[in-house]
Amino acid sequence: MTISERVFERLQQLGMTQKELSQRTGIQQSTISEWKKNHTNPSSDKILSLCHILKVSPEWLLSGVEPAASRFRSMDYYVIDKDTETGYLVEVYNGMDPAARNRLIGYAVALSEMVTGATPSNPPSGKKAPC
Repeated sequence: MTISERVFERLQQLGMTQKELSQRTGIQQSTISEWKKNHTNPSSDKILSLCHILKVSPEWLLSGVEPAASRFRSMDYYVIDKDTETGYLVEVYNGMDPAARNRLIGYAVALSEMVTGATPSNPPSGKKAPC
């Protein structure tokens, strides 16, 4: 089974149309139709957004070898639209050196504590929330 065949199989399982997939991923509907009509596969830049919307792992979508029981497990990553405030924040963060990143995380934790009164529960692995 190809990647595009797995996409259409999952669409059927979810009861989702190609038009809805297009709207939710930002992929042109004509591109999605080409996958089906010409038996072509999505380009690599579309894989993560497809996985996010279809609620499947990249391993399953790309290879189909993941056991079905774990196929629809919760993802350990985010898919963020780069044209949003969050996307901009990630872009700025990625451009920082490690020391600046640690300072930013410290500021974010401190601000969260001020606003919510609680320490965020999941600091990035290897990082400790400042005291």
